[in-house]
Amino acid sequence: MKLLRSKKALSPVVASIILIAVTVAVSIAVAAWMGALTIGFMGSSSITITDYSFLPVGSSGDTNNSITIVMKNTGTKQVTIANVKINNAVKTFSGNTTIDAGATGKTLTIYMGTVGWSNGNPYKIDLYDSSGSIVGSTQPTAPGT
Repeated sequence: MKLLRSKKALSPVVASIILIAVTVAVSIAVAAWMGALTIGFMGSSSITITDYSFLPVGSSGDTNNSITIVMKNTGTKQVTIANVKINNAVKTFSGNTTIDAGATGKTLTIYMGTVGWSNGNPYKIDLYDSSGSIVGSTQPTAPGT
């Protein structure tokens, strides 16, 4: 009997360490859960490029000068295209720059400048919103050989 009375369950130091570990684990779980909720409320920005065409300029068709893309907003919020890059070079563009959530069939014409595009070459097209985030991307290949 005397042997059982002298044993302690846990020292106060060990009990405190276990209590702190449980508290940290629960706080991490709550933070992850709240982060997932916040992302859902903020919405997402995503443009899918559904079609493209390489357009020559001029009646003779000898100057390859622009690419027209057709877009769909697959995100949950409105997107405004602020910048377009082709092969990491900023290009001028015109067309539908603001696309509502779920909107489809919006077009954007990207001007290649004096260099133009070359037959058979791939071109990486990146669309950026006003915050500088890529909201859409594709890599079409110019027609021809």
